[in-house]
Amino acid sequence: MFKDWKVEETHVKKSFGELGKKYPKMLQAYGALSQAIDDSVLDAKTRELIALAVAVTTRCESCISVHADEAVKAGATEQEVAAALATAIALNAGAAYTYSLRALEAFNVHSSQE
Repeated sequence: MFKDWKVEETHVKKSFGELGKKYPKMLQAYGALSQAIDDSVLDAKTRELIALAVAVTTRCESCISVHADEAVKAGATEQEVAAALATAIALNAGAAYTYSLRALEAFNVHSSQE
């Protein structure tokens, strides 16, 4: 069954608002991170494609729902989203490969101590 991403996005935004009312300093600090982005360097579509790819690599479904919508609003095409996601997949595979090397190294260090 498909997830209702529009319901997810609405829920996330509502939850953020409720959390912000209860803990305004936390929401303010979070908002400051977004304000630190220099909009003159990357256009909105590129930023949203990056955000969507990062959301996939961090496995954040809330981020996926919000940034998928923002990517649509910024004019991203399905092909552009697929290219960004292919980059995320490749990066995850690369990270798994390099961490596999570290895991084997750790295993070998532990096994040589017996």
